Amino acid sequence: MDLKKILPTDGPPVEEVLKYVEKYKNEIIVIKYGGNVFIDREIFDNFIKDLSVLNKLGLQVVVVHGGGPRIKRELSKQNIESKFVRGLRVTDEKIINIVETVLIDFNEDIVNSLKKIGSQAASLHTKKDNVIEIIPEQKELGFVGVPDKIITETIFGKLKNNIIPIISPLGLGENKQTYNINGDHAAGAVAKSLKSRRLLLMTNVEGVLNREKKLISEINSSKIIEMIEDKTITEGMIPKINTCLDAVKNDVTAVGIIDGRKPRSVLFELFSDKGSGTLIRK
Repeated sequence: MDLKKILPTDGPPVEEVLKYVEKYKNEIIVIKYGGNVFIDREIFDNFIKDLSVLNKLGLQVVVVHGGGPRIKRELSKQNIESKFVRGLRVTDEKIINIVETVLIDFNEDIVNSLKKIGSQAASLHTKKDNVIEIIPEQKELGFVGVPDKIITETIFGKLKNNIIPIISPLGLGENKQTYNINGDHAAGAVAKSLKSRRLLLMTNVEGVLNREKKLISEINSSKIIEMIEDKTITEGMIPKINTCLDAVKNDVTAVGIIDGRKPRSVLFELFSDKGSGTLIRK
């Protein structure tokens, strides 16, 4: 394998990559891609290139994507007012149809973009090879679900053939009804079911910051719980951290929170000594 042909010039050094490729050879990496910043096409294209590099290096990578900003954009285009219960969007029949369409479009965009640069990928969503079965979250939220079972055989089947599974945060409930799922929860459930070596949550922040607003490169669960209790970690970061804590408690070796705005952040996180965000261990 000629690494120089595969690796981007602005990525981690070849010597470090060699060391870590061995480490991840028979392991699974789950990456959550989504959030406000990821509507930007340049960031999207960077991510696609990084994914293709991982695939060409022979790593088993699974992607779970989000799509909140795209959904918001489509709802406002159609003049649909969202109702919220305790900060969570109520998803009625009309909204779930829009959500499903938007997420499947985005899913296919990822798959087609990967194919264009020479990596095989497959769409897994409610209309094709659904892999998430749900239980409804709360009746008042409408068609919002919590992952109940992940159909891992389908995912393993793709990985075995060096195909990147691209999973939408959608699932089926009773009577094959489609439900929307929080993207982080979907990614956490997939990572736990596959017993992945890494779950990487791509965000629009550097990672977990201490009181002095400096990046913490590695931290364990008990320390991070202290940081929530003393309010160093607040608001929007808390649900993300809870997903991380749940994952490392349930067979995921470690979770990285990384800044998706930075080019090659996935490669630096996996293949360099210093990583690129915050690594959370048990």
